[in-house]
Amino acid sequence: MKRFLREPLLHFLVLGFAIFAAYSSMSKGSRDEPGKIVISSGQVASIAESFARTWRRPPTSEELDGLIRDRVQEEVYSREAMALGLDKDDAIIRRRLRQKMEFLTDDVAALAEPTDDELSVFLKSHADTFRVQRQFTFSQVYLNPERHGDNLERDTAQLLAGLRRASDQADLSELGDSFLLEHKFQSLPATEVVKQFGEKFAAKLDELSPGQWQGPLESGYGVHLVLVSERTEGRVPALSEVRDTVRREWANTRRQEANEKFYQELLKRYAVTVERPERPEERRVAVAK
Repeated sequence: MKRFLREPLLHFLVLGFAIFAAYSSMSKGSRDEPGKIVISSGQVASIAESFARTWRRPPTSEELDGLIRDRVQEEVYSREAMALGLDKDDAIIRRRLRQKMEFLTDDVAALAEPTDDELSVFLKSHADTFRVQRQFTFSQVYLNPERHGDNLERDTAQLLAGLRRASDQADLSELGDSFLLEHKFQSLPATEVVKQFGEKFAAKLDELSPGQWQGPLESGYGVHLVLVSERTEGRVPALSEVRDTVRREWANTRRQEANEKFYQELLKRYAVTVERPERPEERRVAVAK
């Protein structure tokens, strides 16, 4: 049964039936009696329910009558607007209609429920999407090049020697120059290192061996002396660690595929001609000839 529910052909059959039913429901009244507007009991109940969700209470009789009058007015205006062709070539209306068609395929795609085998295959084939980044736990001391001027190299070397003697016992808040960022970073992902310190700093940090003060490393701020305490390599997590995320991405991918397949099937009904305006350079060549 699960395999049957995942069949694309079944999805298209269900989608086609849904579109046909929706079209028949919407067009029935206007086709048989174009001058008649019926607000059904179901629609009245839906109007009242919508009001209750918004205001946390049911509408009074007067409020409900007002809402029904608004619904009738909306129907009158929408029918007259379409009769005048005001819905034609309206970008907002066209975009909304497209969204509604895509919602139909979304609902059909949601019928499929993935197995663990399918999720495992999806995880492997999209490994970069779910990969846990390389992470760094490190400490840094900053030196401002403008403050140290020509003595920057000497001051950096002296500070590095002192840090190596103190190892991880140094009070970093008392060393180096004032800096906007923290002195210590715990399990900072590689992308965050790039965001906070820049690509040049991140590339050098990736080369450092843990356990010893090293540097200087350059960033957009100046130079830094760095002690890498721990580096956790990036990896593709097990399905059990990211099942919900993988399932969400699997469903989103299937939804996009269903939308594209449905669109391609609809497109077969049309002969598309695109009349592109002549570009200025092409006009110049034509005149020259």
